Amino acid sequence: MTISGKTAVVTGSNSGIGLGVARELARAGARVVLNSFTDRDEDHAIAAEMAKEFGVEVRYIQADMSKAEECRGLIEKAGACDILVNNAGIQHVAPIDQFPTDKWDAIIAINLSSAFHTTAAALPIMRAAGWGRVVNIASAHGLTASPYKSAYVAAKHGIVGMTKAVALETAEEPITCNAVCPGYVLTPLVEAQIPDTMEKYNMGRDEVIKKVMLERQPSREFATVEQLGGTVNFLCSDAAAQITGTTISVDGGWTAL
Repeated sequence: MTISGKTAVVTGSNSGIGLGVARELARAGARVVLNSFTDRDEDHAIAAEMAKEFGVEVRYIQADMSKAEECRGLIEKAGACDILVNNAGIQHVAPIDQFPTDKWDAIIAINLSSAFHTTAAALPIMRAAGWGRVVNIASAHGLTASPYKSAYVAAKHGIVGMTKAVALETAEEPITCNAVCPGYVLTPLVEAQIPDTMEKYNMGRDEVIKKVMLERQPSREFATVEQLGGTVNFLCSDAAAQITGTTISVDGGWTAL
């Protein structure tokens, strides 16, 4: 069994980790559904370019992952869902006594509740097809914590817990559910932060990456979106058929500390 011809729905995938994962799934031959909350010409252009590059069907479907009905509607509009990658996420940093309530609610909705809704909608489709893979993009913060990130840490710990519950509910079926826990990943968003961080600390690029940005990542190297995509592809392969309900850390040793 290969993933060629399978339909993969990747939430939050018009940039960053989600786009990198979607590209690796398309490279492996999957039909891909991209998603974000916007509905711009450039979103649909990304899908068209991927389809041309990899010779597979790629569609873009707008859906706001903060809204339950749109999460479930995404799966319905996709029409098929053999592989579900729950990736959508946002972040806000503040002490808990100063954490805005609306930011807490949004992070929990997008980073955690959206995965509940998409998974609930996708499982009947996977069962009817007789095969399925759910991969939740969690975080090193799903296994450990940092100050000032209470909502994000809570949501990512929740994703890890939900992963285990779904795995147990599907354990006797040809469906698996796992979580990938990245550390710091070199995305365009992170790349854009490097010059300001260099100026703030009066350091060169390599020094600020190793000593400031990657202080908690023992490898002192960013993970890449291609590595995360490769990890997701592995979890969708036959070799991973008995891997379910667990986490795979792609964090340069962060959670080994």
